[in-house]
Amino acid sequence: MKVLVVGATGTLGRQIARRALDEGHEVRCLVRSAQRAAFLREWGVELVRGNLSRPETLPAALEGVDAVIDASTARPSESVLQVDWQGKVNLIKATRDAGVKRFIFFSILNSEKFPHVPLMNVKRCTEKFLAESGLSYTILQPCGFLQGLIGQYAIPVLEKQPIWVMGEAAPIAYMDTQDIARFAVRVLSVPETENRSFPLAGTRAWGAYEIMRLCERKCGQEARVSRISLELLRAIRKVAQFFQWGWNFADRLAFVEVVAGSQPLDAPMDEVYQVFGIPKEEITTLEDYMQEYFSRIMKKLKELDYDSEKASKKKLPF
Repeated sequence: MKVLVVGATGTLGRQIARRALDEGHEVRCLVRSAQRAAFLREWGVELVRGNLSRPETLPAALEGVDAVIDASTARPSESVLQVDWQGKVNLIKATRDAGVKRFIFFSILNSEKFPHVPLMNVKRCTEKFLAESGLSYTILQPCGFLQGLIGQYAIPVLEKQPIWVMGEAAPIAYMDTQDIARFAVRVLSVPETENRSFPLAGTRAWGAYEIMRLCERKCGQEARVSRISLELLRAIRKVAQFFQWGWNFADRLAFVEVVAGSQPLDAPMDEVYQVFGIPKEEITTLEDYMQEYFSRIMKKLKELDYDSEKASKKKLPF
């Protein structure tokens, strides 16, 4: 198929573009900056300049396309309402007008349970709009990326920096973006996925302290923990809402309501594996992901120490 990937410079989108290419699809990517997306062109992707907030730029990107995979989302400095709602409405309408066969949308697990959280409410509203659009659609609902844990836990442990955690935080079933990309591209060849929604959860849900203990075991260093209360975060959000410059920040901060408490962000996956024809045994576990990361990092650190030692010896006069 000829596939348009939206959000291809992001953590998930780039994996989708790579997977689609590897499986023989012709891939086009809608990008705002050709310079930032240069690596995609090197892979063999066709780049088309466009912006979800400017609907007049979308028809050219959709010309001749068989399917759209939308993995885009607002950047931290951008408005969730403008990008994740109005931008998606623009894209869905343009896709329908272009006569494209399939639309694959990434939402978030349990979005319907958090109407008071702007991003979750927008995701749920977009799901409904897509379902009523007349397009043949598939909605995928991940709950967290393994890749995000590197900056949140692994690097701070290595660098002996504090890790900020809430007193109570829900365990989350993180999944590798490469596995998520596999599900997204598989949609294109599985008719049973049409007009349905599917959760995408990892092999099990992990709490913050479990992840820290795992990182400690993998690298042999102790984590420094700094605790922050949910009440303080709520107070900061209320203050930010008073100022226009803080609106986007406040909307993002509201997401802590999703991960607060003890109810895990997880979902049964047996039916999903069956429909997509992907064995659970092939899904990357958090343990394996962290093992691979720390193995590479520790090997690199040893090499750097060795090179430094060699350089020091060369400077000696004897």
